[in-house]
Amino acid sequence: MSAPQALDPDTARALLRQLLRIRRFEEQCAASYSAGAIRGFLHLYIGEEAVAAGLCAMLREEDAVFATYREHGHALARGVPMRGLMAEMYGKQEGCSGGRGGSMHLFDVGRRFFGGNAIVAGALPLAVGFALADLLQSRPHVTVCVFGEGAMAEGEFHEAANLAALWGLPVLFVCENNLYAMGTHLARSESETDLVAKAHSYRLAAASVDGMDVAAVREAAGAAVAHVRGGGGPFFLECRTYRFRAHSMFDPELYRDPGEVATWRTRDPIATFVARGDAAGWWNADDVTSLRTEADAEVADAVTHAEAGTWEPVATLTQDVYASPALGGRA
Repeated sequence: MSAPQALDPDTARALLRQLLRIRRFEEQCAASYSAGAIRGFLHLYIGEEAVAAGLCAMLREEDAVFATYREHGHALARGVPMRGLMAEMYGKQEGCSGGRGGSMHLFDVGRRFFGGNAIVAGALPLAVGFALADLLQSRPHVTVCVFGEGAMAEGEFHEAANLAALWGLPVLFVCENNLYAMGTHLARSESETDLVAKAHSYRLAAASVDGMDVAAVREAAGAAVAHVRGGGGPFFLECRTYRFRAHSMFDPELYRDPGEVATWRTRDPIATFVARGDAAGWWNADDVTSLRTEADAEVADAVTHAEAGTWEPVATLTQDVYASPALGGRA
């Protein structure tokens, strides 16, 4: 990668605002889950916020985004309203997926955010299909697919990478490498731990970036997006990151050394970016306090909205399913 470009204060503040919004949303989701207001599975993005914030800052409205089941941050950074996201977490009709998707299936067609996918590597073939459609119709769009390093051990990754390279598709593969997938270290699950080398084996243009540095992610994502949109074909971007919380709220987290987690926490993407901005003069203490207060207020409003939301009537629960009991199928 070339030398990092200097950020202007407005861009830096926008990035910090996004980081704070995502962190506070995730913290509130953890609290609401513990209180029983959010149920089912919940996978928190705390520690990885720099990837979503830096990546989505470089996309256009017409670009498509696919993500994993740890996708709250991507949805927020993509512009999905926090009220709709929190209502979805609570299972209310006012949620972005009508209360039916929950944490792992956030969806917003208007923002070109197509999930939220509970299947590991499940979004990769979909993203390739979207990119193929854009190529065939000569649309200057970029399809972004975010996935974890665990997905690279799945057949879908290899099939998607092969076809994307073979057909020169306008797709950006973004791997959030947090080292542990669900609970197994990369070195114990894959013989080749150099993920860029793995991408190169399919003749994908590829790069790796510090996923704890939002400015670095933004710059690397900008270069990757420009490559894809300019007709250069698919691109693979590895973001080296780390989740501070367990895999999910059900995870007892017995596989990581607490000392390792503590070491990674010293690289908190928010704290380090705030310190960098202090030194660069992008903001002062009052500016940061104001942004934190703004994020707190937005989260509080989203919770109020979700709590006041409504449950879907039982009479409509079979609507939009593939088979109806009345036709002899299973709903």
